[in-house]
Amino acid sequence: MLSYYYGYFDPTYILIIIAAIFSLLAQAKVSTTFNRYSKIHSHRGMTGAQVAEKILRSKGIYDVRIEKVSGKLTDHYDPRNHVLRLSSSTYDNTSVAAIGVAAHESGHAIQHNQGYLPLNIRSVIAPVAQIGSYASWFLILIGLFFTTQTGNVIIQIGIWCFVAVVAFQVITLPVEINASRKALKILNEDGILVGEEQTGARKVLTAAAMTYIAAMATAILQLLRLILLFGGRRRD
Repeated sequence: MLSYYYGYFDPTYILIIIAAIFSLLAQAKVSTTFNRYSKIHSHRGMTGAQVAEKILRSKGIYDVRIEKVSGKLTDHYDPRNHVLRLSSSTYDNTSVAAIGVAAHESGHAIQHNQGYLPLNIRSVIAPVAQIGSYASWFLILIGLFFTTQTGNVIIQIGIWCFVAVVAFQVITLPVEINASRKALKILNEDGILVGEEQTGARKVLTAAAMTYIAAMATAILQLLRLILLFGGRRRD
């Protein structure tokens, strides 16, 4: 039995609880902020799709398609296919929240067009992180069934797989913050939003940034838990 367990209680679960609470609070903040500013419509009456197109064209970007996808807050930019996908709650909506989200995703397209280094790094890490998120626990569980030396090697590989997940979350944060800064700057300079509308868009994007901070913190805490549980197994 691992030395970190006491009776039937695993104290490392505290890390998971902290991460879960942080994530729930961040998601709640996004939901309430988005819903609030979804009820406030911009003075210019432009939809999210129109704002995205205006921003892209103003930056000389003509090879990015704008598509509508189902769902709420499922908006994202696909750099591989040069497609900016806006959710149903954004595409046809003229609200301050929808415009802020559309501008943010347009910021990612601008990053891609300008060769923004952190975005390029994230694109490279993404497939590795996706594999790592599935492989890490699988390898750790497999390692527990082997002899100490062989099992330790497999477990360490599993932990390093999860490091890729953490790296992805860490590099994602500056990418998202930079996209939001670009969005707010363009919305102001082009007069797409004015006065309190700009304040509302800033609050929406700030709340969204909290979810990325929560995701990064969750990944780091999970990695710490893996190290505490299995990193010292070689000494058992």
